Amino acid sequence: MRAFLLLGCVACLGCATAGERFGDGGGGGVADAAPPFGDGGPAFGDAMATDAGEACSQAATLVYAIATDGVLRSFDPATLAFTTIGPLGCNTTALPNSMAVDRTATAWVNMADGSLWKVSTRDASCEATSYQLGQLDRRIRGMGFATDSAQGTAESLYACTTDFVKHTGGGLAKINLPSLTLTLVGDYTNALGGSECELTGTGDARLFGFFATLSPPKLAEIDERTAATPSPIPLGGVNTTLSYAFSFWGGDFWFYTQGSGVGSTVTRYKYATDRSYETAIQDTGFTIVGAGVSTCAPLTPPK
Repeated sequence: MRAFLLLGCVACLGCATAGERFGDGGGGGVADAAPPFGDGGPAFGDAMATDAGEACSQAATLVYAIATDGVLRSFDPATLAFTTIGPLGCNTTALPNSMAVDRTATAWVNMADGSLWKVSTRDASCEATSYQLGQLDRRIRGMGFATDSAQGTAESLYACTTDFVKHTGGGLAKINLPSLTLTLVGDYTNALGGSECELTGTGDARLFGFFATLSPPKLAEIDERTAATPSPIPLGGVNTTLSYAFSFWGGDFWFYTQGSGVGSTVTRYKYATDRSYETAIQDTGFTIVGAGVSTCAPLTPPK
């Protein structure tokens, strides 16, 4: 669930080592890889440990990110710690364009050439999918999972799309699983249709879009049945000059954007409370171009 705009070039997401806090060591960069999630996170389709009867593990509650260095990282908003998982292991020269994460903590990564890959958040290993390019003459620009019902475990994968050749226009689509066929849902409303966007969904069946190429950028809840966006929120406190990504976590929205700094700034938009902005990390030291979080992420801020 995230998008990236990097001087017209699409790239990938990134993070740092476990417990590392940016600003503790100067100019950023990526630290040595730390062991991911103790004795093993999810491989493709692995059953996860359950909490309160839901198929969620600790790994499935984290945010994941890709940066222009090609490294997959996790991000824990509760501690503001990035953890390096490893370089993306996809057998392609195409750069990452968007990412979504399902409830097994498997990342679904869309590349700039339109292809769709499954990536393990345990070790960044990667396998190709059978997704067919050019379906309905649309191209994926952003992705996100949302549950089909509040507090349910069934979920659907949604995509922001544009014209496959011209890269213009916009509209919501659903990527049906496991067939990987594309179904168009509809166009956004309130003049949002001309913007590139990224998606993030929640465990209470809500879907949100970050319409990053507008000035100012806007956040809007999207009707999953019609794609209507009735109440867009201008984001005057978020700068998307060079790159962008976003995720939902803990009732709030987290924006990963680059303005004039060396790396991305992490901005927390306190959607659950007073709708104020907070700079969580001024400069990560690397440029994040994609972020994803599963519907297992907490719905309310930690106490």
